[in-house]
Formats: sequence, structure tokens, C-alpha cells
Amino acid sequence: MTARQSTETTRAWQRMLSGRRLDLLDPSPLDIEIVDIAHGLARVARWNGQTSGAHIFSVAQHTLLVEAVMRQQMPRVDISHRLAALLHDAPEYVIGDMISPFKAVLSGEYKAVEKRLLSAIHIRFGLPAVLADEITQQIKAADRGAAYLEATHLAGFSQAEARRLFGRDPGLPEATERDYLTPWTAARAEKQFLERFKALHVS
Repeated sequence: MTARQSTETTRAWQRMLSGRRLDLLDPSPLDIEIVDIAHGLARVARWNGQTSGAHIFSVAQHTLLVEAVMRQQMPRVDISHRLAALLHDAPEYVIGDMISPFKAVLSGEYKAVEKRLLSAIHIRFGLPAVLADEITQQIKAADRGAAYLEATHLAGFSQAEARRLFGRDPGLPEATERDYLTPWTAARAEKQFLERFKALHVS
């Protein structure tokens, strides 16, 4: 088999339940649907599934937690920034949630695929292909706050270890913290992700 034949026969796309076929190497915004993202993220486990509770703690639930932390930290933050926070891990609906220690031992190929997917997702939903550094840092800060809560409530980390790795407790209201850190069913995570997206996405 020639190199050209090998390239032509290697499948680099995934078929979604919506019927879309998403090319992972050259993703088109036209092949991205929010229902596929919600469905996939609700079934991808954070922390490689090493969390307590009757259900996995899904990436969908994590992204909702990140957006809640951002609102707590920055009550007047622009709605588009909150949408970007909700979608910050959206590429994982096709590439999965790889834990940070494993990402660290891989080459840059994973990051390149992730960045292309995220840019296509942003374009699909009216966000800049590449976010401004300030927005990226805001999302990262909220992500670290969410990771602290998940680590201490669900993944068995001590508070001291979580502070060293992720920073401080973001101080969510008790009721919000209790709800968002109780792992939901996939159906609930998918439904709430879609509802939050509709509230934040100004078409």
C-alpha cells in the first residue's frame, strides 16, 4: 500500500448521533452541533472516573461548575466570557478527558488537535477562534477553582494538597456547592448543559 492510499483509507472523522461527521484533523464549524457536545460531555468522566458517588462526575457537570465559579469570582463578567467558560472543555466530546499528568508526557500533537477543535467550536457559536489572553486567564482561574472543589469533595485530595495543586477554595454558596458537587446522571448533566448553553448563547 502506498503512503497516499494509507492516508486515504485512514478514518480521521467521527460520526455523531446528529448525523454529522466531524473531521478531527480539519474540523469544520458546520459539522459541530451543541446537542452532540452535550451528549458526549455528559458521558465523559473527570478524574479518569476516580471520584466518589453513584455516577461519574462528567465533563458536562464540570463545565457548569466552572461557569458557576466564574460568576462567583466575577459577577459582572460578560455573557460571552461565560459561554466560553462553558465551552472550554468542549473538544473532549470527541477526544475524551485526558488527565493532566498524562498530557504532560505526550508530544504536542494532542494539544494541536484540541486547539483546532476548540477554534472550530468557538466559530460555530459566535466566539473568537482564539480568545484574548485576559479571557483565557479568567477561565483558567475558574477552572482551577472548580478543580479544587472536585479534588477535595470527590477525588480524595486533602485541602492542603488541593491548595498546592489548584489554589484556593472559590467560596461558592453552600447550596450551589452541594448541588454541583453531587455527581448527576448523564441525562441530567446533558439537559442542564443544554439549558445553560441556551441561556448564554446570544444568536
